[in-house]
Amino acid sequence: MQTLIARLGRLICMGVLVLSSAFSHTAFAENKHLAVQTRVELDKYLGLWYEVARKPIYYQQVCVKEVTARYTLNENGNIVVDNRCMDEDGQIKRSLGEAFVVNPPFNSKLKVSFMPDALRWLPVGRGDYWILKLDEHYQMVLVGEPHLKYMWILSREAQPDPIHVQELVRYAKGLGYDVENLIYN
Repeated sequence: MQTLIARLGRLICMGVLVLSSAFSHTAFAENKHLAVQTRVELDKYLGLWYEVARKPIYYQQVCVKEVTARYTLNENGNIVVDNRCMDEDGQIKRSLGEAFVVNPPFNSKLKVSFMPDALRWLPVGRGDYWILKLDEHYQMVLVGEPHLKYMWILSREAQPDPIHVQELVRYAKGLGYDVENLIYN
């Protein structure tokens, strides 16, 4: 009897998680008009990117320099996200996650989870990662999310040409991002 009650409890918990995910998705409508890159070739996008500028997400508050993101494929075809940065004490901070493409074959909209491995299959706790503008040589990219709260400018070079950086900042502003308080690395 206790086993049946335990199973029923787990089933109810799972139902609540699924329903809350469904309701939270409708409660926060996405900006359907935010333009994304038409098509992204993931094999070209993978690899090491240096963060040039950001409107930070909460976990990046400790990052003061040397911010990078490395993207690799895992065994099930999703993308391993390995974010690193240095804090003010010179300590390296690392955050491992997994990204899931949500608009194949265009590959410009992803959901990223930094939850523990055992929980990443849940449809909750995933953030939007939209590739908004990517140069044809896959050297610089503007990444954001549909609520215009967070954004990142990434480059294959640690010190990219400032003219190209400002082009992406102007593009982000044209999309509706507030670029006045960008943090530059």
